[in-house]
Amino acid sequence: MAKLTRQERRERRHKRIRKKIFGTPERPRLCVYRSLNAFYAQIIDDTKGITLVSASSIDKDYVQMFGKRGGKSIEDVKKVAQLLVKKAKEKGITKVVFDRNGFLYHGKIKAFADACRELGLEF
Repeated sequence: MAKLTRQERRERRHKRIRKKIFGTPERPRLCVYRSLNAFYAQIIDDTKGITLVSASSIDKDYVQMFGKRGGKSIEDVKKVAQLLVKKAKEKGITKVVFDRNGFLYHGKIKAFADACRELGLEF
């Protein structure tokens, strides 16, 4: 049996997690993704299959708010959380279901989740 790559292991974890997590109109799904150069977050209503709110460290809004692109540090991830929560509150979203997208709940993912909770999103 061939050894799985890190990406394949993450995708397997993601499939296992998504069997249990589903976003509704009352509690949409907050999905995160991190790459080597950027951090992305979306709030998704799975019943309609639409993205309600999105924010990333390479987004135009992020650059206007903080001056430059980011995503490589935990501080940049916390700034993405600020931007996402601001947009979510404008749309009236306060409760979400957190989808870590197969990533371990550690480092940037944990920092993002903690920052969202501090800013008023309820998981």
